[in-house]
Amino acid sequence: MAQANHDFLQQLQHVFNKESLLLDPADCWAYGYDNSRRQSQALAVVFPSNHQQIVDTVKLCNRHHIAITARGSGTGTTGASVPSENAIVMSTERMDRIIRIDPKNRLMVVEPGVTNQAIQEAAAEHGFFWPPDPTSAAICTVGGNLAYNSAGPRAVKYGTPRENTLGLTCVTGAGDTLKTGAYTTKSVVGYDLTRLIIGSEGTLAIISQATLKLTPLAESKRTIQATYDSLESATLAVTQIMAQAITPCALEFMDGTAISLVKEDAHLELPDNAQALLMIEVDGDPFSIEEMTKKVAQSASTDGLIELKIAQTKQHVQQLWQARKALSPSLRKMAPKKINEDVVVPVSEIPSLIRGLEALSQQYQIPIVNFGHAGNGNIHVNLLAQENQLALAKQCLAEVFALVMSLNGSLSGEHGIGLEKRDFINLELEPTALNLMKKIKSQFDPAHLLNPDKVFPVD
Repeated sequence: MAQANHDFLQQLQHVFNKESLLLDPADCWAYGYDNSRRQSQALAVVFPSNHQQIVDTVKLCNRHHIAITARGSGTGTTGASVPSENAIVMSTERMDRIIRIDPKNRLMVVEPGVTNQAIQEAAAEHGFFWPPDPTSAAICTVGGNLAYNSAGPRAVKYGTPRENTLGLTCVTGAGDTLKTGAYTTKSVVGYDLTRLIIGSEGTLAIISQATLKLTPLAESKRTIQATYDSLESATLAVTQIMAQAITPCALEFMDGTAISLVKEDAHLELPDNAQALLMIEVDGDPFSIEEMTKKVAQSASTDGLIELKIAQTKQHVQQLWQARKALSPSLRKMAPKKINEDVVVPVSEIPSLIRGLEALSQQYQIPIVNFGHAGNGNIHVNLLAQENQLALAKQCLAEVFALVMSLNGSLSGEHGIGLEKRDFINLELEPTALNLMKKIKSQFDPAHLLNPDKVFPVD
């Protein structure tokens, strides 16, 4: 093995220069982790700058049977970008060009290393935006967004990367170049390989270019802050908001513990007895925005509403969103070993989910903090386990997943499966579906070199 790896690394140096290749284990260490806190040592780290280097690397890995783990910025929480055993890490961070912005056709062509924020800023100059906006938008890359199908708050109205990506250029596990989709918004030619690759967590292909569908920026926007005296009241408000005709562009939820952190860190003025908070954003044309906001506010006015405010200043709006984005890091400070899951249930089942989570928290004596994208039932469930509670927390997590499935939900809305949830995937997928997926994996990646230990339970 040592000699084989030595030969491989020698040949890898013919593909990458010294500035684009890390071989020293100490240098590779920083690329062996992601936000799951898992860590693994990579055999090497490569930084391709173009499509052909990806092709050459994948073909070389096939000849030597070396696994490849693709990586963006490492902001994922499931271990999907942690290198597999005897694998190299392929970081696409230097492929960060915006190749083309085409306002007339409402699209943008980019490389995978461009950050989400850079895409939004470039699109905004032409009056557009790309709907996916994860919390880590400032540093996460579009390649990572596509690999996880990461969406963020705006998905409730505008959809996920799958709905907002027209086509891809990528490299399969066999080293073949694959182009999917079209330059048009309508195309029904062959199977939809674009949507298949998006969300596959680097197990089918490595993306080298993406054609993104842009959406015009709304002319007007209003942000509502609603606080409630109980979780039940807030979750009931969510179901009422989503049952009426106007779809908010964001509908975020925080429970009482999350609120206490918000009040401290963001200096928001909130009622002392608030046990739940909704952040509701409505967008549209300036002629109808006030009426739309009024109707959504009426739907949010359930029994238990303490206070409803429409943000009057940009500062108030920024405070709300800064508070929301700071929640996960704040919780990690409280409990470094916290378990962060992003389960999904039908919106009508959110009250049942929250009641079930409260019961599990009491049963296991582990604080559970909930917040997230209530508009599509995507709730981030945070188990604040301490060091001596990790075994207990895993038992609790299994019951959380069982609860979600009993409510016709899904194990993940945008964080993916990776290593963290692969052993639970059988709860959601039946053997027929799993077998088909494994066969698809074999067609894209015959030697099983692309992230081979992710998503599926290891036999």
